[in-house]
Amino acid sequence: MMRQWQLPAFGLANLELAEVPIPELASRELLVRVSAVSLNYRDKLVVEGELLPDMPALPFVPVSDMVGQVVTAGDGVTRFKPGDRVCGNFWTQWIDGEPPAEMVRHGRSLGGPLPGMLAQYVVLHEDAAVAAPTSLTDAEAATLPIAALTAWFALVEMGSLRAGQTVLVQGTGGVALFGLQIAQALGARVIVTSRNAAKLERAQALGAWGVIDTHETPAWSGAALDLTSGRGVDHVLELIGGDNIRESAAALGSGGRIAQIGFMGGADITLSAIPMMLKRATIQGVTVGHRRAFDDMVRAIDRYDLKPAIDRIYGFDDAPAAFRHLEAGPFGKIVIRLTE
Repeated sequence: MMRQWQLPAFGLANLELAEVPIPELASRELLVRVSAVSLNYRDKLVVEGELLPDMPALPFVPVSDMVGQVVTAGDGVTRFKPGDRVCGNFWTQWIDGEPPAEMVRHGRSLGGPLPGMLAQYVVLHEDAAVAAPTSLTDAEAATLPIAALTAWFALVEMGSLRAGQTVLVQGTGGVALFGLQIAQALGARVIVTSRNAAKLERAQALGAWGVIDTHETPAWSGAALDLTSGRGVDHVLELIGGDNIRESAAALGSGGRIAQIGFMGGADITLSAIPMMLKRATIQGVTVGHRRAFDDMVRAIDRYDLKPAIDRIYGFDDAPAAFRHLEAGPFGKIVIRLTE
């Protein structure tokens, strides 16, 4: 038997701790003892029943990100063996190249619609597992599957980030701070925007080249242009959505790119076509990334010794408190540790 957090009905108030049988393996599957999970804004939306087009069967185990140790390998497994430390790849079927067609309707993603990781043991198909970085602790490695890969995919895989370019990231959540660290490691300079002055100070301590307080300067694109001597930025990680994208477009330099990732400010985005046309700019939707990019990122994390920014680590029994912390807006990532 094992313990897992599950939802008999959607809504955080319904999250309950249950004892259930350890799952059995099928061919080419791995039984993984979960060491740690991390929370994403997506997990909050899934828990509240606000994201998925088709609701999964109840009771449902939430949370997409995990790291753990392979306990047993099923028949036909060739990629991993017992004792290996692995993360789960969010888009379980997206290995490389173009994504499967069913991803348009959310596909087979961990933590909804597929069962999530907030359990002592989980089963992964070997194709949906990625070797964890050797340089990271379990708590650190658990933060990678969504937030880190999203930033990496936006900047490196799709954005072809180059040394000397300028990247602007919005806020100080997981994707933003991974974007800061990845861009800095690859020789770019990074501007961070936030309404919280204290968090901006912490971002500067992580290496932010410039910061913009959007509480003091709501029309922040002018400040971004001032920081770049009028040239504009090369990449924007758009994590707010809604009307905020107008500022992102205004802050771009010639040939700049907006990676549309988040929608906390609204799922509908509105901007003028004129600055996008004159600047020959690109707006690209980003939804995490494929397994090959995850493997590439793991090698880069070990090479550059990148360390995720973790706001707080909770124990397994304190999962509801971790979700409440997520709603309050952490600096970086929130982790739930299952093993000591």
